[in-house]
Amino acid sequence: MQWRALVLGLVLLRLGLHGVLWLVFGLGPSMGFYQRFPLSFGFQRLRSPDGPASPTSGPVGRPGGLSGPSWLQPPGTGAAQSPRKAPRRPGPGVCGPAHWGYVLGGRGRGPDEYEKRYSGAFPPQLRAQMRDLARGMFVFGYDNYMAHAFPQDELNPIHCRGRGPDRGDPSNLNINDVLGNYSLTLVDALDTLAIMGNSSEFQKAVKLVINTVSFDKDSTVQVFEATIRVLGSLLSAHRIITDSKQPFGDMTIKDYDNELLYMAHDLAVRLLPAFENTKTGIPYPRVNLKTGVPPDTNNETCTAGAGSLLVEFGILSRLLGDSTFEWVARRAVKALWNLRSNDTGLLGNVVNIQTGHWVGKQSGLGAGLDSFYEYLLKSYILFGEKEDLEMFNAAYQSIQNYLRRGREACNEGEGDPPLYVNVNMFSGQLMNTWIDSLQAFFPGLQVLIGDVEDAICLHAFYYAIWKRYGALPERYNWQLQAPDVLFYPLRPELVESTYLLYQATKNPFYLHVGMDILQSLEKYTKVKCGYATLHHVIDKSTEDRMESFFLSETCKYLYLLFDEDNPVHKSGTRYMFTTEGHIVSVDEHLRELPWKEFFSEEGGQDQGGKSVHRPKPHELKVINSSSNCNRVPDERRYFLPLKSVYMRQIDQMVGLI
Repeated sequence: MQWRALVLGLVLLRLGLHGVLWLVFGLGPSMGFYQRFPLSFGFQRLRSPDGPASPTSGPVGRPGGLSGPSWLQPPGTGAAQSPRKAPRRPGPGVCGPAHWGYVLGGRGRGPDEYEKRYSGAFPPQLRAQMRDLARGMFVFGYDNYMAHAFPQDELNPIHCRGRGPDRGDPSNLNINDVLGNYSLTLVDALDTLAIMGNSSEFQKAVKLVINTVSFDKDSTVQVFEATIRVLGSLLSAHRIITDSKQPFGDMTIKDYDNELLYMAHDLAVRLLPAFENTKTGIPYPRVNLKTGVPPDTNNETCTAGAGSLLVEFGILSRLLGDSTFEWVARRAVKALWNLRSNDTGLLGNVVNIQTGHWVGKQSGLGAGLDSFYEYLLKSYILFGEKEDLEMFNAAYQSIQNYLRRGREACNEGEGDPPLYVNVNMFSGQLMNTWIDSLQAFFPGLQVLIGDVEDAICLHAFYYAIWKRYGALPERYNWQLQAPDVLFYPLRPELVESTYLLYQATKNPFYLHVGMDILQSLEKYTKVKCGYATLHHVIDKSTEDRMESFFLSETCKYLYLLFDEDNPVHKSGTRYMFTTEGHIVSVDEHLRELPWKEFFSEEGGQDQGGKSVHRPKPHELKVINSSSNCNRVPDERRYFLPLKSVYMRQIDQMVGLI
């Protein structure tokens, strides 16, 4: 009996010690935001390694009201009593020794380890090694596609064979929306070959596309996917070939007669039936390349799919001097814009193209809406049309007012770190507690408009999720701290934002992030003949598919992140990337309207026939992805990174600590 009493005494002593440590030093077991309890536990006692505990913010729950993290609360409750003000445009801060203690750490990691890993310089030799690893990743995937899959659309990297449309199951939209039997992976990868300086393979690939690819196919494809993956790549490669400066080396093609431009025109003409017989001007989601819109087609489309065609269609129109393509794409954007909520200014994610009724009322930054916002800004960057910028600014303000939750500032203040949630477009009320991996593009977009501080903080959240799983799950539930949808199809969005944040800040932290991503991809997704989709981010099982965007985007952004001397950064030319990662030079030629006689500078007509003012092209006033690249940064000036205490908060959000 004495030994039992002794054991009981020791247990009670240990519990007492934990209680004292918890109350006095904040060192007890974690009871963070997202435990599955109807209680609110903030981060009141979290400490930075060299500072006091962060201020307490008090309980967020109240009788009869919401409880739990402040992300569950609508804007205007709790500490923040009014919608967020217009986005800040922070200038670079002067950085002392950057402190990355406890950055994205697991248990038992001290501040010295993270200080050494994240705040130190990234040696040139290591950067070159990572650049070569990124190039090797692309080459391994590309060479295996050419050896085992071409001329089919995609590579099945596990079984080393090709994949085309699923003719046996037309309802298999996951495959058939994307694969049109037009050598998709080869077409999509053209400008990556050029950016990596491989002129001989680029020239060979272009000739293969010209000689073997045809769009006269009985394939029903999604208009959006065909536009961003195929049309965009053809236009990008055409401009690389015809660029008199040839910044990437000699990418010219002997006896080239604008064949890629003509192919782009042929494809766009085959997509035009999607814009016919629609009462709103919003296009049908799918079209058969040979016969037009299928008779049994769906009248519902997502906002991003219908409203993210303007960049590619606009470039084509301005290169050809034919306003048709830009006009239909712009009409679709305006039609969607006019359907936004009068109360919140938000758009939904699915709309009926005949009635204009919102079928999906969720408003967020991920699937169904992401590239709509992206192309409002990028259309302005390319074409200088003031109305595009005005729409983007209004949309961005609504996003800040209704989607952004958490404290006002990223690096200071009380409350939770910022997060953008999914809400009802009409009420602004929270609809669910998950984010999807596509939302990781948004920090990169914020870089382009100069809202860099917010971009830094949001990027850190997605990187924390990556660190936990070695990938981004397709959906992550921030309340449950667990994935809702477990696969990862080699998406590029986090890499893109990492690259753009590095170009904006020159902070070596983002090189470390890129190295982590590279190493995870090599470790978990590399298979016999390429890189495979992760079926399950926890057990790391794979699916036999390598989507074309892995070569056109993921590998490209990783390579550019580490290739400081790439012509994209040094040539003096301004560049922008499409939503599929295709490079486009930003120049005055694309700001000219060859059809001016049809659209006077004084005005034109809107959809209702009313006279409207047509603004003159304006000079570019937003940050461009390569304008950041071309400047020589003052190495002593970085945008301030996240303070370690807030990085630790983000870690706890996703269950890393």
